[in-house]
Amino acid sequence: MDEENTFLPPEEPALSSQPLAARMRPATLEEFAGQQHLLGPGKVLRRLIESDTLSSMIFWGPPGVGKTTLARIIAQKTRAAFIDFSAVTSGIKEIRQVMMKAEENRLYGTRTVVFVDEIHRFNKAQQDAFLPFVEKGSIVLIGATTENPSFEVNSALLSRCKVFVLQALSREDILQLLRRALTDPRGFGREKVTISDKGLDAIAVFCNGDARSALSTLEMVVLNGDVSEDGIHVTDETLAQCLSRKSLLYDKDGEEHYNLISALHKSMRNSDPDAAVYWLMRMLEGGEDPLYIARRVLRFAAEDVGLADPRAMEVGVAAYQACHFIGVPECNVHLAEAVVYMSLASKSNAVYMAVNEAREAIEKEPDAPVPLVIRNAPTSLMQNLSYGKGYQYAHDYAEKITAMQCLPDSLKDRRFYRPTVQGQEARYKERLEQISAWKKEQREKEKKS
Repeated sequence: MDEENTFLPPEEPALSSQPLAARMRPATLEEFAGQQHLLGPGKVLRRLIESDTLSSMIFWGPPGVGKTTLARIIAQKTRAAFIDFSAVTSGIKEIRQVMMKAEENRLYGTRTVVFVDEIHRFNKAQQDAFLPFVEKGSIVLIGATTENPSFEVNSALLSRCKVFVLQALSREDILQLLRRALTDPRGFGREKVTISDKGLDAIAVFCNGDARSALSTLEMVVLNGDVSEDGIHVTDETLAQCLSRKSLLYDKDGEEHYNLISALHKSMRNSDPDAAVYWLMRMLEGGEDPLYIARRVLRFAAEDVGLADPRAMEVGVAAYQACHFIGVPECNVHLAEAVVYMSLASKSNAVYMAVNEAREAIEKEPDAPVPLVIRNAPTSLMQNLSYGKGYQYAHDYAEKITAMQCLPDSLKDRRFYRPTVQGQEARYKERLEQISAWKKEQREKEKKS
């Protein structure tokens, strides 16, 4: 039975007008969720922060996992001067001004930590402006990026930075954040909010490891909840409306996500295994869910390979299972094997075209009646109405087929599946032609008799 949670408010003043994600931003390492592989007791990044012995570093991970928050926690704990820098709004001029200030601090014996959010947005010239100051120790650079730094950060600068990979938060991490937001006075602790365990779990799954998305979604469902004297009640209907659309990982617009999956799909279709493996690894290195890629490869097996090589479906299913059982990074080889197989396989979209043509026929005539001859007749009334009358059981005939019509009258003799001569589909084409010729002959005989 699904339990509902009611979070009672303490006696506190009114809520801040800041977004929930901003209000709930962790201020200490103890409040920071996830990343135990880096911040757990004795782990290297935690030791560097607590001992204040920082070196230049890059935080790489998907949105909403705490890259900026971690930099702010470092700012509070370090004895160095801290400069928060945005790659979106800053240019060469601003970089040089900051570097001059950092060099001045160095002459007075003070270190300067420069945090650059979205460092991948800087071009080569802008990144090069940091390099001499990193080399001589004027600054400790901390960059944050959602993009693979191997592609987006200059190799000279990257070689002088330690890359820390931040992972998407687990479902349990997200649930902990949500419950804290509902009880903490910085969040909805001043309100009496009732939401089910099922609802919290749905938000945790929906946000896909993104803390900011989870808190923003929680804020949306609470603000749209049913308000009464007893507080705010979040219903299943409210949850369904607020969880109707999921954001993608690569960037805020999702454009790069679609660009890369399109590149992978079209490379396989064009029988280019080298390009296919390249785009596959771009996606994996960018943090894409391998199960998503496996699903797209499996779709490709049916859409673009089809019956030209029926084993492609088996390879796709096997790749999906391997990703599920093994996970990243080990499953990258299994996915690579699958995309190479798809690239080299014979191609046919005949089944895909058959699906589309059948859909179009249904749209034009959605209620075409099932022929009486192939209707089931479990009752005497249906038998009296000629349901199943004249049905021919194929196994009763030597050829194991009959000339019986199975399409609606309005679609009689319509062809949806038109096999090609590619790969094994050539055999199915030959078989279908034999069946069609035999049925035509039998129907002509029936007319004469």
